[in-house]
Amino acid sequence: MNIGEIARRAGVSRSTVSYALSGKRPVAAGTRRRIEDVINELGYRPNATARALKEGRTRTIGLVVPPAGNRLTHMQLDFVASVVDAAARVDLDVLLSPSGGDHDRSFERLVSESRVDGVILMEIRLADPRVGRLQEAGLPFVGIGHTAGDHQMSWIDVDYAGLVQHCVRHLADLGHRRVALVTRSRELISAGYGPAHRAREGFQAALAERGLDGVEVPCGDDARSGQECVEALLRSHPDVTAVTTINEAALPGVQRALADAGLEVPYDFSITGVAARTWAEDFRPPLTAADVPALEMGEKAVSLLVERIAAPDTPPRHILLTPPISLRSSTAPVPTGGPARSNRATH
Repeated sequence: MNIGEIARRAGVSRSTVSYALSGKRPVAAGTRRRIEDVINELGYRPNATARALKEGRTRTIGLVVPPAGNRLTHMQLDFVASVVDAAARVDLDVLLSPSGGDHDRSFERLVSESRVDGVILMEIRLADPRVGRLQEAGLPFVGIGHTAGDHQMSWIDVDYAGLVQHCVRHLADLGHRRVALVTRSRELISAGYGPAHRAREGFQAALAERGLDGVEVPCGDDARSGQECVEALLRSHPDVTAVTTINEAALPGVQRALADAGLEVPYDFSITGVAARTWAEDFRPPLTAADVPALEMGEKAVSLLVERIAAPDTPPRHILLTPPISLRSSTAPVPTGGPARSNRATH
């Protein structure tokens, strides 16, 4: 059964049924009752639809994810899973919608066609046009991440600047004087991807604070890119003895590049960063890292969105998380005499 059949039996247009279900436009009380009677008679999603008619809501939230052509990182998948689970616990459905590039039409439909009661945005840029569009539409929304001018939006985020700064301080305390930041791709950085820019700020602040030499290395979100980036880093900066990273998906390739170069972690080379716990614990040896609480962040984003839907005029809330750095086994004092490159493979 579909909206067209409901419209035919109720003697109204398809758009009138849609407006009655979504609450996008007012529908006369008598017409609304007639539509509801037909829905009840036909058994067309009776619970969800009847509730939507009574509440003027869809009982659905949108989760805006990176384009479907991009492979999601483990952290991003954790965000998606935790949002879906948290929404189910409060009897909400989740509609996934990609955005970016050719997928912007999907986001526009999500906003303009009253398909959802609110939206959670992932992968937010410093200047993000999606934020302005949602504000213009008056649709409640929450960010996992935040823009540079974030005063009018609710969000939850990780303190990438502070955490990267702490990671570099840790390396400096171990005697490392030349370090690198393996960050995200050039495309994301150019697009204003928030975590990459904030990580850069923290990295540069720590370099200045401790008088270190440093280099920033853009890197794609996959193992092959991680391997190629670190191979290039070792060729161009052979004096680097440690890396910090926010690119968890590149970690397997980073590990391969160091092994191929004859560098044993942590005795010849140290590595630390900000990553989901699964990636940190799978690294060999286990990665000293700030563990991003992705599951907690997804759950909290749903809670914040439910608050925004129920009371859209309340002041926006900002939650900045600073998880502790878990000291594992991937960092050690700088090797005496500098990095050991004698067994390094030739590329």
